[in-house]
Amino acid sequence: MYGVPGPDPEALLYVGKASSLRDRVGSYFQQSRLAPKVEALVKLIRHVEVTVTESETEALLLEFNLIKEHRPRFNIILRDDKTFPYIQLHEHPFPRLTVYRGPRHAGSRYFGPFPDARAVRSALHQLQKLFRLRNCRDSFFAHRTRPCLQHQIGRCSAPCVGLIDAAAYARDVDAAVMVLDGRDSDVTRALEKRMQDASEQLDFERAAMLRDQLVALRKLQAEQSIDAGTGRDVDAFAISGEPGDYAVSALIVRGGRSLGTTSFFPRAPGNEEEVLASFLLQHYAREEAPAEVRVNLALPDEAAIAEALSRQQGRQVKVSRPARGIAARWVEAAIENAGQALRMRRARSADAAALLDNLREALDLPAAPARIECFDISHTGGEGTVASCVVFTTEGIARKEYRRFNIATVAGGDDYGALAEAVGRRFTRVRAGETPCPDLLLIDGGAGQVGAVVPVLRELGFNDLLVIGVSKGPDRRAGQEKLFRADSGRTLTLPPDSPALRVIQRVRDEAHRFAIQGHRRKRARRHQESVLETVPGLGPAKRKALLQHFGGLQGVLRAGANDLAQVSGIGPVLARVIYDHLHPGA
Repeated sequence: MYGVPGPDPEALLYVGKASSLRDRVGSYFQQSRLAPKVEALVKLIRHVEVTVTESETEALLLEFNLIKEHRPRFNIILRDDKTFPYIQLHEHPFPRLTVYRGPRHAGSRYFGPFPDARAVRSALHQLQKLFRLRNCRDSFFAHRTRPCLQHQIGRCSAPCVGLIDAAAYARDVDAAVMVLDGRDSDVTRALEKRMQDASEQLDFERAAMLRDQLVALRKLQAEQSIDAGTGRDVDAFAISGEPGDYAVSALIVRGGRSLGTTSFFPRAPGNEEEVLASFLLQHYAREEAPAEVRVNLALPDEAAIAEALSRQQGRQVKVSRPARGIAARWVEAAIENAGQALRMRRARSADAAALLDNLREALDLPAAPARIECFDISHTGGEGTVASCVVFTTEGIARKEYRRFNIATVAGGDDYGALAEAVGRRFTRVRAGETPCPDLLLIDGGAGQVGAVVPVLRELGFNDLLVIGVSKGPDRRAGQEKLFRADSGRTLTLPPDSPALRVIQRVRDEAHRFAIQGHRRKRARRHQESVLETVPGLGPAKRKALLQHFGGLQGVLRAGANDLAQVSGIGPVLARVIYDHLHPGA
């Protein structure tokens, strides 16, 4: 369906499939019982195009490819481009386990996926307590001369200084891998045997340590949901809600163990079966599918979805609704989580909607703003200037839509010029349709800052956008803020206990925090590189190699000339130049 108004009046609005086009298309033009999102879709339709395929599987794949290419406004689009996190086992004589996102590469092993980073860190925390595996970077590991704090608190066996040999460390790594693979019982038996052997050899200290490992492992087992004996890999999905406001909960099971749940909120006008089917295709376009995918609905095109996923994954994938057994209990857990996630999201939206309505009253606006953006600037004496843009919507703070701008065209601490550049870059993308236009633009500052951005907005065609400067009061205390309106040129104040002022303060403080965070990171990188940048003959690639090899600037400063020469691309001559430059008079 085509015809969204805006820069492209013939843009693709919605892609759908159906075995009966008459019934499917006709359902959108009923006079009653239409969901609000369907009504909004129908009002924008200009014409409809039809493509006939030879099978349901081809229809599913065509639907997925069109959605991926055109990103229609009314289809499910998974906007978060981050993949699920994994645990990565690095290739090294003394390997470490770390959190990892992104494509899997040869040379490392991956375990997961986990529903979120918190679940990964919790698993790593337990494994490090159990098996005392190192978590430091290779460059840090290579230059230790004594055990670090992790060894002192019992989280690392200190292989960096030889307190454990390679064979014993490899045994601990193998045990951790078996736990991640769901073979806890194998680890338990191995630890029991090692504890018995240590006791028979009168090595009671070693036996006591193994006993403590066994106790901790059994406690971990008791906290997990395990399908004993099968070690299955399953993803269980459940959808809850109504057209335009759905929640999909995914429960991830690996090796028979539940790794937790995560929720998605597709906003699509279709029914539950259609939305869930489209969601599965998009989800597994960027994630590896297990052999079993369980859902809470009997999907009418279940076989076609399974075949489409099998083609995408290059191996057999089964999609079904379980009727009984452990898989049915996993799906029931996903159903409960989907309902809970939807209730929490609606509660947050209700709170945000109430705050925005208060803001409408306080500012005497014709309607409550559905989207607010706020800009702020951070720098140190004009160096490393960073601008931030934060977003507040009817669902509250939208952190995934935050953006930072490294200011390149303005120097010397010119906040006005920096704001003009950042706003210009942001609203150039808004005009291109790459990001939504806000209903209210907040600027951290007063009339001067607002005056710097308004001409930029007018030049880009945003003449009617309401711009308000938020300046601190005479004592720079919360509650004394002054609001400067660009449309009237008037300054107003709100009562300190005003809910409208609270939402403005919250958005302004977020913009301030986000700008400072970005500036500090930029300044830290600049500080690390600034000394090395003065070394003659040392370019960016070699500076990066030095910092990575020695784990940072302090490691480079501690290194001798012979150590520096071992870095790829440095050599003995340049190593001596670097050392003499960093240690004048040595």
